[in-house]
Parts: sequence; structure tokens; C-alpha cells
Amino acid sequence: MAAMDDRRLRSLAAGAGHHLAGWQRRFPLFQLLGLAMVCLLGVVSVDGFATPTSVDSILVLSSFLGLAALGQTLVILIGGFDLSIPAFILLGATMIVELAGADRWPFVAALALAVAVAVVLGSMNGLICHLFRIQPLIVTLGMSAVVDGILQVWTGGTISGTVPGWLGALASPSARTLGLPIPPLPVLWLAFAVVVGVILQRTVPGRWMYATGANLRAARLALVPVGGVWVGAFAASALFSVLTGVLLAGFAPGDTSIGDPYLFEGLAAVIVGGTAFGARGDYWRTVLGALVLVVLTTVLVGHGLSDAAQQILYGVVILVVVIGYGRDRRLRDQL
Repeated sequence: MAAMDDRRLRSLAAGAGHHLAGWQRRFPLFQLLGLAMVCLLGVVSVDGFATPTSVDSILVLSSFLGLAALGQTLVILIGGFDLSIPAFILLGATMIVELAGADRWPFVAALALAVAVAVVLGSMNGLICHLFRIQPLIVTLGMSAVVDGILQVWTGGTISGTVPGWLGALASPSARTLGLPIPPLPVLWLAFAVVVGVILQRTVPGRWMYATGANLRAARLALVPVGGVWVGAFAASALFSVLTGVLLAGFAPGDTSIGDPYLFEGLAAVIVGGTAFGARGDYWRTVLGALVLVVLTTVLVGHGLSDAAQQILYGVVILVVVIGYGRDRRLRDQL
């Protein structure tokens, strides 16, 4: 009798776990719970955490991280990885400061040139990976070195110039949007999130990306233009990285290491949000991941933890999340 009750309890627990995992696949329950918990921890343990100034700063920092992680989300969805994101962020910031900031070019012209360079070089990343079957880690690492080298030669290691005043206001936590008590950058981030979310979930190119990430061979047999998907994903990654750099130039002009933090933190936002290699997740999960990490960082800083301690905690969180998702891969993602 006791053995039967034990088996029944195990069966009920397994069934509950299965249903919970099913809900997690459809809705980011754990991410929402995690965000609520770290917010509660901040309110309880950090003085001034919930003040309007603190909330605005968290939203702005989350916007930068979320925008920097947008391209990585798209690349990871198709089964790739992009190490050139920091270089393209620096490219966007440098071109705006050196060209538009020095009043040599109109801002629109400088932005158009930065976007064009990003799309061309990002497309090369995807094209080389697809045509020659080279690991994206190697290709994007090489592209990162090329972009960094070109910028080093151009600027001599020092970015000089000032950004337009309105760009600084756009990136400022103290700015307001049409009189509303919210900075403009989170509003812009929300707009990007809505557009990208609709494209991924409601359009043919979005379905192509999920099909390519789920199974490359099956996608080819289904007549999905997998080459175009790879080129487009890496081009979009470079494009959004450059746009992030342009916005960061208004926040911290002249910083030659401006893109470096966003490689690891961007990857952490993607993974914590629940997007995994090969057609698992979406950008809205990355949005939640970015919010969780920025709020968590704010709490850790409020408690006096060092950058090294924060990096250790990030690594532990990524390991735990990856182990959890690695044990729960859907069958349809393997077909």
C-alpha cells in the first residue's frame, strides 16, 4: 500500500512538472517570477531603490542592454553566435562622435553610413558562415578584430568630438517623453520590441528563422532560404549593435570600451530570458532577461558587491539556466 502511494505521488509530481514545463515554454513564468523577486528584494533591502530617479535609471540601462542583446537573440535563434557585437557598438558610437559630433556631416548622413557599413559587414559574417560552413564563433571573432583594427587606425585610439545635444537628451534618464514621466529611451526600446516580436511570431521571415534554427536540413527540404536567413540574421545583429552604439554615444561619448560589457551581459540577458540555441524563445523573453539582470545588478551594487562578484553571479545564473533548458528540449525542435 505504501509503495502504491509512493508511486502515485511520484506520478502526480511528474505530471505537475510536465504541465509546469509546458506553461514555461508558452509563457516566461520563471522570468516573471524572478523579476518580481529581485524587485521585491531591492525594495526591501536597498534604500531609494523604488524612487522615480532609480526606476528611470534602471529602465534606461535595461534599454541599452536589451537593444544590445536584440541581434544576439536573432542569431542564437538560428543556431549561431555573434562575437562581433561589441565592435559594431563601438563602430556606431565612433562614427557618430567623429562625424556628426564634429559637425563634419549631418547626423542623418553619418547614421546612414554607419548603418550601411554595419549591414555590409554583418552580411559578410552570415554569408561566410553559411557558404564555407565555418563556425560563427571564428568568423565573428575575426570580423570583430577587423572592425576594431580599422577604428584604431582611424581614431588613433582616441575618440574626439561631441554628440548632438538632442542625442544626449534621448539617452538621459532625466529626460521626459512628450511630458510623460518616463525617459524616451525605454519608449524607443518598447517600440523595437513590439516590431521584432511581431516579425518573429507573425511573419514568414520569422517562421523561416525558427525553421532554420530548429533543423537546417529540414528547413532546406521545406524550401526555406536558409542562406538568406543566416545573412539576414547577422546583418540585423550588426545593424542593431550599431544603433545601440549610436544611442550609447549620447550616454557616454568618447569611451573606446563602450561595447565591451555588452557581449557577456547581452548573452546573459538572452540566456536568462529563456532563448536557447536553435528556435527556442523570442525577443520578449530577452526583454525580461535584460530587466532581471539590470535590477539584480542594481541590488548587488546597493549592497556593495564588486564587479568581480557580479560577474561570478552572472556565470552561476547562466550555468543554472543552461542546465535547466538543456534537459528540456522539445521534440519538434529536433525534427
